[in-house]
Amino acid sequence: MCSTNENEHVRFHSWSSTMSDEALVAIAQAGSHSAFVELFERHQNTLSRTVQKITRNAHDTEDVLQDCSIKAFIHIKTFNGKSAFSTWLVRIAINTALMTLRKRKPVIAISLDEQANSDHRGAWQIAEPSNDPEQELLEREMQFQIHQAVERLPASLRTVMEAHRFQDRQLKELASMTGLTIAATNSRLYRARLAIRHSVQQMQRESFEVLH
Repeated sequence: MCSTNENEHVRFHSWSSTMSDEALVAIAQAGSHSAFVELFERHQNTLSRTVQKITRNAHDTEDVLQDCSIKAFIHIKTFNGKSAFSTWLVRIAINTALMTLRKRKPVIAISLDEQANSDHRGAWQIAEPSNDPEQELLEREMQFQIHQAVERLPASLRTVMEAHRFQDRQLKELASMTGLTIAATNSRLYRARLAIRHSVQQMQRESFEVLH
């Protein structure tokens, strides 16, 4: 037997499926849980693919999606419409997935020296845990530094980098998403990589100075 909430959502879905995200967001921000459920389910496949690419683990992906749903519902009133709602959701999902990675051994590695004329593919990879405790500690520290570096990127560079790495967006798709030319989009990806490398190197120098 369906619960009252389930029946309410079924009725809501029957006439809300053609509504825009913007209209549903306004209803959800006014307190409608059914509107939020409709929004989340609308983008769940994209979120799932994005999170799966990061966690490489079905169980962790499910947990991340649940956490993402709760966080998004709690903070939906902070969504200001400056980006697409789907972009806002994906951002929450990526952050939640990265936090999950920090709680287990596999780490994120990035090739900071990739050339500008490459397609940037394969720069972010999930590395297997090392059998060397010291090496594992270094890898986890690098993971944290890279995550911090990405967070420090200007919004225009961060959005392009995350969409490309975690959503498998090709340059043509990214260009369409940002309204830029393919050349300009490729330039942003390269600038983001340079900024990440500079930021990580700066953090490593600061760590060395503290230790010495």
